Amino acid sequence: MKRYQSYFFFTGILTFLLEIFGCRPGQDANPPQNPNIIFIMADDLGIGDLGCYNPESKIKTPNIDSLAIKGIRFSNAHAPSAVCSPTRYGVLTGRYAWRTRLKKGGVSPYEPLLIDTARMTVGDILKAQGYHTGLVGKWHLGLTLKDRVDYLADSLYPGPPELGFDYFFGLPGSLNMSPFCFVEGHHTVGIPNIPKPPEIYGTPGNMVAGWRHEDVGPTLTRKAVDFIKEHADNMPGTPFCLHLLTSAPHRPCIPPDFLKGKSQAGPRGDMVMEVDWTVGEVVKTLRELGMFENTMIVITSDNGAIPGLQPDHGTGHIPVWEMYGHKSMMDWRGYKTHIWEGGHRVPFIVCWPGWVSPGTRSDELICLTDWMATLAAYFNMELPENAGEDSYNILPAILGQAYEKPIREALVTHSMLGVFAIQKGDWKLIEGTGHGGESDRVFEPVDLEGNPGGQLYNVKDDPHETDNLWNEHPEIVEELSSLLDKYKNNGRSNY
Repeated sequence: MKRYQSYFFFTGILTFLLEIFGCRPGQDANPPQNPNIIFIMADDLGIGDLGCYNPESKIKTPNIDSLAIKGIRFSNAHAPSAVCSPTRYGVLTGRYAWRTRLKKGGVSPYEPLLIDTARMTVGDILKAQGYHTGLVGKWHLGLTLKDRVDYLADSLYPGPPELGFDYFFGLPGSLNMSPFCFVEGHHTVGIPNIPKPPEIYGTPGNMVAGWRHEDVGPTLTRKAVDFIKEHADNMPGTPFCLHLLTSAPHRPCIPPDFLKGKSQAGPRGDMVMEVDWTVGEVVKTLRELGMFENTMIVITSDNGAIPGLQPDHGTGHIPVWEMYGHKSMMDWRGYKTHIWEGGHRVPFIVCWPGWVSPGTRSDELICLTDWMATLAAYFNMELPENAGEDSYNILPAILGQAYEKPIREALVTHSMLGVFAIQKGDWKLIEGTGHGGESDRVFEPVDLEGNPGGQLYNVKDDPHETDNLWNEHPEIVEELSSLLDKYKNNGRSNY
């Protein structure tokens, strides 16, 4: 039994009393019941891929754009890391992943579980409130407690079911990583004992018989829809929460046949359309079941986009914006893996009928780690000191309420190679002179004029990080460096 279950017992009583007396944060009237919640996080989806953020996008995303029109769109949302595994850890725990063993890079599908099963997760919070919880899609946080996971073993325990999720179906890692199989509960679907042939994209390893990359997105979508339908049939009146973590548009960019060539941005653009199609299937299901009006839907991404390189025989690779005129990260500097804005600035859309004002926008600085504290606030729960250390309640911003000071004192972000950055107000400091990510995704030099010790940008006057002011403002460098040191050792309790 987890050590915080007694805590949940008392907060559950408090929430029950609040239900009786009609209290909810920031609202004068209650919804008829707790809302269903669907948290959709795409893999490498850029803020410039979506029409609701980028009118010049070469990719049609009508389903996501429709939710943005019906809800609120955040313009200053960030992943805690510029790569996927650390962000996924942060979403589920409200904690920066660099506080764990994961100091850089991601988690191999063969590594042990990154999340301590004794740590509170968003799944635990929701289950304590009577929710039926599911997680469908890309996991990428390790499985079991073994030094090396054996996917031919009898059980992949512990995993998502031990972290607050009643149902789990998904990929153990990214779409380009072996083993190429699905996992349901604690077991693989089929036996991944066939060596992957070289013509199938991805790292060497095993796969299940008949594996096809183009089938993954539709399979995950079907499982998500089935989860919603089965819940409606078997648990009417009980709220559900589904974390739907798409494998698209992460490489390999091999869309299903019905989406091939549908975008104006090549195969990767088609994969972005797959994400939008998935959202459309989920929304259609909710409407058919009469559940849309009582469901909160969140759309986001685990990090910034990759450049979407296409082979150019004889000269290497050409980025998508040169081939198609499509800017996945718009004019933000950098891409996935980088400490610059393009590495971690992400879309964040919330559609919540009756609670969120349609067609609104917020410029509030937020992070995906804030998901935990926001859920806790909705349920009038105070997080214990050993949970959600880097999570802040953004519910007032979602609901359009007034608040006196910024929700976050500062935001700490982290690159693939472990480079830190901190943003407070108009200023962003980067510990280092480079991008902190993969070198083949840089198409501009780093300005080292004046031999600065790091990077300092005024993101209000210079949002695209082109004018390094490190040498001009030593007092701000000192202030932000000290603040970053404080955050490395402490969480939200200091603000």
